[in-house]
Amino acid sequence: MKSDFYMAITQIAAERGIPRDAVMSSVEHALKTVYRRTVGASETEDNIDVEIDPATGGVRIFVNYIVAEEVVDPSWQLSLEEARQFDPDAHYGKQYRRDRTPKDFGRIAAQTAKQVVLQRIRDFERDSVYDEFADRVGEVLNGVIQRADSRAVIVELGKAEAVMPVREQVPNERYRPGQRLKVYLLDVNKDPRGPQLIVSRTNVNLVKRLFELEVPEIFSGAVEIMAIAREPGLRSKVAVAARQEKVDPVGSCVGIRGVRIQNIVNELMGEKIDVIEWSSETTTFISNALSPAKPVSVGLNEEEKVARVIVPSDQMSLAIGKDGQNARLAYKLTGWRIDVKDPESLKDQDRDLLAEARAALSGVGPEDFMLLGRQPRLVRVDGTFSVREREFGPLPDDLIGMSIDVEVVDGKVSVYYARDLRARYDFESGKELPLYDDAVAGSE
Repeated sequence: MKSDFYMAITQIAAERGIPRDAVMSSVEHALKTVYRRTVGASETEDNIDVEIDPATGGVRIFVNYIVAEEVVDPSWQLSLEEARQFDPDAHYGKQYRRDRTPKDFGRIAAQTAKQVVLQRIRDFERDSVYDEFADRVGEVLNGVIQRADSRAVIVELGKAEAVMPVREQVPNERYRPGQRLKVYLLDVNKDPRGPQLIVSRTNVNLVKRLFELEVPEIFSGAVEIMAIAREPGLRSKVAVAARQEKVDPVGSCVGIRGVRIQNIVNELMGEKIDVIEWSSETTTFISNALSPAKPVSVGLNEEEKVARVIVPSDQMSLAIGKDGQNARLAYKLTGWRIDVKDPESLKDQDRDLLAEARAALSGVGPEDFMLLGRQPRLVRVDGTFSVREREFGPLPDDLIGMSIDVEVVDGKVSVYYARDLRARYDFESGKELPLYDDAVAGSE
């Protein structure tokens, strides 16, 4: 009957999924080291054999000696005279295997075996966790939040724990212990204390993976995600294209009565998602990207990669979005800077061109053109505006998408909104100037 010691190792190995031979090999290696320290032996482990009796659990140490002409290390070498004391036929080079088990070595062996087994279990579990998750980088995993503080959120992923740093957390999401959520496995790092798993809720690929899980057409390849632009927790734009005939890419992602897209929105805790149809035609793609606004026309400046988009006056707010969000996401999605204008601004621009022509005909130089009075300008998504092919800004966020009045006097560009002076710039250098000159401020 096998010993309790032997059975315990077998049981632990089976429960933890560790090969028994690997555990026994580790125990034998540790016992060799203990023996060498106990007797002060200098021989290599190759000259030592460890035998563990399966029935009794007893441990015996055997040393392989060799008969040498000159004994340098008696812990594993024998002289010819010593060898002939127990073997008359001894000769140089002959090897002997002799029992050298120290007294009370069984107790030491048991303690060592326990420590080795526990350490081996920890090492094996760390390695198994790393092997399991190293190949899953880039996947969406189901997790349960264990704890959350100002530094990080700890997420339990089955046998492993993952860290979600502050930079990977969505600012407007609130995490609480016990909460279940899906996370994107960003990276797996090896560490002496165990593998470190980094997960994210802000990564743009989280949206992509959720679509693959929720939309069978994307998973099968009938519909392909071409581009994604995301502002985590607020809004995302997803451009999709059909790879099979008679497949509606947008309808496939939205689902019947919007059930598919709603599941993704719920998983992202209310983040809005616009699904648009991708197009190889740049003008069509840009027009689609500004959804829900419906542009009237799109003009492209290939050199500067700027698109001038005309939208109806009543859709300007839709096209630009709150704080310029819609136009900003369209820029991220398409890679084109988008200058949104309405028909009224075009009329103002035509009036400016006409005034410039009249000024030129009347002998007024182009430098004095703006002396003709304040002229309206539309503030772009990035907060800039142009005057006579020169760009100025950026202006404060509350002016993005707004119509401002611009006046150039004495080489200084003054910006007015609702009759209030909001900014001043030097016309030549574009450098921002104080709102009021010292002399003017002093007089006031």
